[in-house]
Amino acid sequence: MNVEPPVLIFDGVCELCNRSVSFVLKWEKQPEIKFTANQNDPGRNLLTRYGIDPEIPGTVFLVEKGKLYKESTAILRISRYLKFPWNLGYGFIIVPPFIRNAVYRLIARNRYRWFGKRDTCRIPTPEEMVRFLLE
Repeated sequence: MNVEPPVLIFDGVCELCNRSVSFVLKWEKQPEIKFTANQNDPGRNLLTRYGIDPEIPGTVFLVEKGKLYKESTAILRISRYLKFPWNLGYGFIIVPPFIRNAVYRLIARNRYRWFGKRDTCRIPTPEEMVRFLLE
């Protein structure tokens, strides 16, 4: 049985998104999640496969077991892969999505202003390279 690893698709020029990727890499229970920026071919191809226009994503995505999750649901599902106490974040899944996503969208709309924007996408370190889908 060949099960694809979960893939986190993030905004490669968003400083908050890049810090979040670093956080997941540091706190992940086991190195399971693969990462790709929405600006590179693997990210764009995945988004297109799931009917998302890669030019205007505006959110983080998690592809897990053949299903695409976005916004707060993606974040909460990612938390399940993290070590204690961060995995407890998944408990917020009981909060109705319209509330969770309103908070998520507020942060997403302001992410560049509040956290900054890079000129180029994140370049993984040599140790991280196996975790990133780049081409």
